[in-house]
Amino acid sequence: MNKTIIKTMTKKNLTIAILALNVSITFSQTDYLDETGEDYANRIQWFTDAKYGMFIHFGLYSQLGGVWEGKEIKKYAEWIQANADIPAQVYAMLMTTFNPKDFDADFIAKTAKKAGMKYVVITTKHHEGFCLWDSKYTNFDVAGTPFKGRDILAELSAACKRHGLRFGTYYSIIDWHHPSQERNIDGDSPWGKWGHVRMKSKKKEEYIQYIKNQVKELVENYDTDILWFDGDWVYWWDMASGKDLYQYIRELKPGIIINNRVAKRAKFKKDFGTPEQKHPGGKLTHNWEACYTMNKSWGFKKSDKNWKDAQTIYNKLKDINGKGGNLLLNIGPDGNGNVPEESVKILLEVGKMLKETK
Repeated sequence: MNKTIIKTMTKKNLTIAILALNVSITFSQTDYLDETGEDYANRIQWFTDAKYGMFIHFGLYSQLGGVWEGKEIKKYAEWIQANADIPAQVYAMLMTTFNPKDFDADFIAKTAKKAGMKYVVITTKHHEGFCLWDSKYTNFDVAGTPFKGRDILAELSAACKRHGLRFGTYYSIIDWHHPSQERNIDGDSPWGKWGHVRMKSKKKEEYIQYIKNQVKELVENYDTDILWFDGDWVYWWDMASGKDLYQYIRELKPGIIINNRVAKRAKFKKDFGTPEQKHPGGKLTHNWEACYTMNKSWGFKKSDKNWKDAQTIYNKLKDINGKGGNLLLNIGPDGNGNVPEESVKILLEVGKMLKETK
């Protein structure tokens, strides 16, 4: 080959490399973990003004209603795979019967608005690993079910926009289905076996890329305003992993709000803390949101009739707001996608009480 051509190619390749390096440097210039107080305040202002939101726990577990093989399983319904110790391959067969044809995003958004809520957060992937959207990175998603052809997240995101609500997505860091993780056989309880799933050797980097790929889909395809993480307690998820994921998400959408469980919740407080089924006795130095169930379980459970009455929820909301926090109140649709009637009734009663006290 002609020496002049070789030289030209070398210079060209060097120029491309330099340009690529410059693009990389420019892209990562902003350290979102070190934003100014003013920038943070402006970004989270809508959230602090909102005061009240709706949590939606919905997944394969919803069709079981807390029952496995004819036996009622104790504790939270969305943890039934763990509490009944169901092998992942057996649990995955629930895909063949998942068909929430009655799921009505507009009804849910309208109900949230009438209740006085300002935003909605739905479990797009809980610990079971099943994805409520058609993801390019797994077959364990809604596209492989009888419900294929509808997009719950697109429907709910659009409904929220129509009714003036912000849209948020929950994403579990642990995943009982992903091949990178395995049940902890040394655990002496369902929590130990399934809650503290082990990361297989040399698989963490692959799984983190999987998380990033899926989070990017949620941000770009559904314009999510909040990313709400969970499962940060496992030993292999450390502060460095959480901070890296936080930075990545903010690069995708700088104005997004991310909860503190993206890293280690005990130490990491950006963008807001997340006490669960309880809340502080006074004001805190950081923004926070307390999440509560309306009965005992997050996911739909047929036997759970322990409903909080409207006055209890109203009092809780006012107490939380008075201490500087938000209330994220949960509903758990059944396997057909229907919201329990008692949930709707209570929500609307609270909404009336809020209007009367304005």
